[in-house]
Formats: sequence, structure tokens, C-alpha cells
Amino acid sequence: MPNYAYLRVSSDSQDTANQKHGILDYANRAGLANLQFVEDTASGAKKWHERRLGQLLSGMEAGDTIVFAEISRMARSTLQVLEILEHCMAHQLNVHIAKQNMQLDGSMQARIVATVLGLAGEIEREFIRMRTREALAARREKGIRLGRPKGPAAKLKLDAKRDQIEKYRTMGLSLRETARLIDTPPSTLADYVKRRGI
Repeated sequence: MPNYAYLRVSSDSQDTANQKHGILDYANRAGLANLQFVEDTASGAKKWHERRLGQLLSGMEAGDTIVFAEISRMARSTLQVLEILEHCMAHQLNVHIAKQNMQLDGSMQARIVATVLGLAGEIEREFIRMRTREALAARREKGIRLGRPKGPAAKLKLDAKRDQIEKYRTMGLSLRETARLIDTPPSTLADYVKRRGI
């Protein structure tokens, strides 16, 4: 029976190395060999069946195994975690959670544990959101501006290449040709030229 490991990150800038390490360590202890890794870049808030996880689970057969690094990698909400587990139990799929060192079967005890873990993760995320909102409110009360400063930026990214831009423009090169020579998108250059009046 195939063994799958599902790795999820929320953005391209994050990587799956820590999840992979934790899963491999767990798999060695649990005797799970030949893991097939499935990587996904999607927010946990996105419905599980709209992610690669949905495709993976729908293609698995009774007796197959799926390993998650931790409950939060399945989904952000308790409801979605329960939906995933319900799907797995209904299709007789083996579910392992590496960080919690757990194997979840269809038993009531396993469902209770998964519910508690999912709920704990959801509560933790809500506390983080509350603390962030409180910190932003405190900064506003102190008169600290949030977000980008208003008005035109004093320094622009292409200022370092201004001499080159002016030289190419004096030579009569088009914006597109100049953009290619300085390795920047034409739209960025057009905006720069407009803002600097070149």
C-alpha cells in the first residue's frame, strides 16, 4: 500500500524542509517506508478539497497511508480538520500526525483527540490575531502611522540607474528598449520616468 506525506506552506517564500525532516524522523520510528511527498503552496484557510490535498485524498485507496507534519498542516479550522478525518475514515485511509506522534483510526478516541488538537490550533491563531490587533491599536493611540507613508517616495528603486536611463533616453531609445537594457519591466520604467520627469 502506498505511503504519502503531505507538505503544505502558505506562500512560495516558505519552504517545506522542517516539515519533511519531522515526517522522515517519524516515518523511521513508525516503520513507514517509500514515502511519496506531495507539496502544496496554499493557505490553510482554502477549502481542503480545492487544494492538492483534495486531489491526493480522492486518488487514495483503502489501506493507503497519509502522513501530516502536524494538525495545522491539514487545515486552519477545526471543522475542516474533522472533514478531512471523516473522509479518511470513510475511505479507510491510515492517517499519521508526525509532530504529535499519533496514528488516527476511525475510533471515537482518535476523533476526540483530533478535535481537541484542531481546536487548540484554532484558539492559538485567534489569540495571535487578537494580540496583533491590540498592538496595532496601541500604536495608533500613540500617533504612530501605520502602513506606507503618504505622499511620493523620496527614493525610488531605479534612482541608482538614473544616469543609464537618461543616457539611453537621450540616444533616442524607446522605453521598452531601455527597460531591456537595464533589466527592469517596461511598466516599472514608464512609472519611474513619469514620476521623475525624465
